[in-house]
Amino acid sequence: MQRIDPVNIQLFLAAAREGSIKRAAETEHIAQSALSRRIADLERSLGVALFVRSPTGVVLTGAGERALELGRKLNEDIAAFAREVQDLGDQIAGIVRLSASPSAIIGFLPERLHGFKLAHPLVEIALYERSTADSIRACMDDRVDIGIGVAAKAPAGLDAWHFASDPLNVVVPVGHSLAKRRRLRYAEVLDHPLVVVQQGGALDQELREQAANLRLPLRQSVAVSSFEAGCRMIEAGLGIAVLPTSASAAYAGAARFVRIPLDEPWSDRQLIVYAPYKHPRLRAISALIEALRQPGGADAMPD
Repeated sequence: MQRIDPVNIQLFLAAAREGSIKRAAETEHIAQSALSRRIADLERSLGVALFVRSPTGVVLTGAGERALELGRKLNEDIAAFAREVQDLGDQIAGIVRLSASPSAIIGFLPERLHGFKLAHPLVEIALYERSTADSIRACMDDRVDIGIGVAAKAPAGLDAWHFASDPLNVVVPVGHSLAKRRRLRYAEVLDHPLVVVQQGGALDQELREQAANLRLPLRQSVAVSSFEAGCRMIEAGLGIAVLPTSASAAYAGAARFVRIPLDEPWSDRQLIVYAPYKHPRLRAISALIEALRQPGGADAMPD
């Protein structure tokens, strides 16, 4: 068997991911003909066809499916190799994989990561936006090094530290019947149509559970996938919403909105840093965890 070029494996993975030689060439910034030639070279080296080609794209053969599985593992092994070796250098360097909830990214992470990068310019942060549940699963599966999300019972094998307080607000449009209230109980909120953000997420589940505890219906007006879209729906008069302070400060801070604290014991929402238990950790991971845990600054949000 001929020697296999690792670059050819990367291009094969790209074509398998895209289902198209043309799209893979675009994402990998290489000429389509060159990418096609490199995959053909890989197939000749292996002695098997990896794709069935057609005018509409490429489909993996049985050998291609197995090559995809092994190629992904090889990628992970190479990345782990680089991270482990970089950790032995004189300076803190390497890639840290960080998964965080949308509210953490909107309200807290940018400034904290900026400060960390100033202190550790050789560390690259691969940031993924995921729900709390997905971030915890990614930590458990070793797909990320650190996760940030809403406080939850950490599974065995995870460490957890406080990151920030992000209490819940009720966001209403100016002129709404509730706009002049200083605080609101959840039962009062449920008297009005609600804009639901990230249906099925941690906040949505909490709000539905609390409505069930009160034996009151949650009158969903519309469901959207982002906090920004939710605030646009509120502005248009489609309903009101219960949102984290971070999101409401970012997207409902204008004079068109009124933000009212939710007066409930469970409204004091806490964000947590999660990380797989490892001893020792790579220095870059430990440094980022320490930066995220530092008190003061993480809870600061725009008015």
